[in-house]
Amino acid sequence: MHKKWIWVVSILLGVGVALVLYQFLALRSAHSSFDNYYKFRGCQTLISKTDTEGTCRLKDGQVITIVKYQGRWFLRGDLPGGFLSW
Repeated sequence: MHKKWIWVVSILLGVGVALVLYQFLALRSAHSSFDNYYKFRGCQTLISKTDTEGTCRLKDGQVITIVKYQGRWFLRGDLPGGFLSW
């Protein structure tokens, strides 16, 4: 019985680590380019785009702005550090 629990816990930990790694890599890829972040956020229509900012419309009609910050792309108002968001 003891070995069975060790096996189950090992599998659960392995799956957990794999999920965390997948999420980390997916977010890293999403933030790496405007096009990747545009798709990640579910943009349907590009309204405008410059080298550092883009505005798009989501499927539900909501308009969002994507900004470049320290070489990575983020949703305006959702920049790392919180207090730096605008």
